[in-house]
Amino acid sequence: MSTATPPFVDHCVELLAPLGAVRVRRMFGGWGFYVDEVFMAILANERLYLKTDADSRAAFEHAGCQPFVYDGKTGAVALGYWSAPAEALDSPPGMAPWARLALQAALEARAARLKPIKPAARPQPTPRARTAATKARRRT
Repeated sequence: MSTATPPFVDHCVELLAPLGAVRVRRMFGGWGFYVDEVFMAILANERLYLKTDADSRAAFEHAGCQPFVYDGKTGAVALGYWSAPAEALDSPPGMAPWARLALQAALEARAARLKPIKPAARPQPTPRARTAATKARRRT
């Protein structure tokens, strides 16, 4: 079994490297890209897709990028990843602004998933129960 990555995967690693440590992983017939252990890009069908959010999506749309969509059991599924602009694939400096947008979107998505859940508020005792509790403490 070969452990070598395809040339285009290696090229994408070079494009993203200025952001931090890049790690790739095979997944679902494609590749997943992590920068500093934050999942922020996928490579599918020889196309690099970057994580987007509500703030960055318009920039990708304006640049003529396409969303990553796959056929799920109930129809087409979009995951919030958009193709990188063609000119960004030429060099790390060209990719830098797009990769920063993707990393920011990925960090915000991760932070939203990791937000602590507030514990349920403890019910406050009624005035009568409070009085009974106070009386019980006074007897001891």
